[in-house]
Amino acid sequence: MSGLRFPVDRLPDEALLAGLATGDPELAAVFVRRFQHRVFGVAMAVTGDEQLAEDVAQSTFERAWRHAQIYDSRRGSVATWLTTIAHNLAVDAVRARRTEPMAPEDLDAVIGVVTETPEQWALADETSSQLRAAVARLPREQARALVMAGIYGMTAQQIADAEEIPLGTAKTRIRAAMAKLRTTLASPKRGDHVQ
Repeated sequence: MSGLRFPVDRLPDEALLAGLATGDPELAAVFVRRFQHRVFGVAMAVTGDEQLAEDVAQSTFERAWRHAQIYDSRRGSVATWLTTIAHNLAVDAVRARRTEPMAPEDLDAVIGVVTETPEQWALADETSSQLRAAVARLPREQARALVMAGIYGMTAQQIADAEEIPLGTAKTRIRAAMAKLRTTLASPKRGDHVQ
């Protein structure tokens, strides 16, 4: 009777994921084979780089293995969960590889330059002018964190490392800057015609 087993390649996705979580090598292999093309395809679509996509795919399966026990079928299928992981990791990988057009230590000079010449008004619409002015009015450390995150696509951890500050401080600076920008940019719209 031991020779009669249900073929593992016909198991539902959730069962394979549970097998992956337990460390069963046969179920893990079937799980990877079932989703490898989909995961690699997502990674390749985002990164456009075959080697990077392979690295992302491997990281996706490692993360799925580590977090398999927290998968919740009410929030989506295993395939959706796995491709979301792949997409997020691919985006992070692309951000990490992005070359910085300017060194973060040069940001102070850029943030400080907010002049209103006729040429700039012709090239930039009113919203971008308001945004530049609002960023220039932020405390320097908040403006730096905001520019690093928004323009350079740096994570809070990367900002913390670059600024040599705790991660929590970097997150606080980004949140505070965003809150101040929202308030500043929303205020004029309420009283557009009031001087």
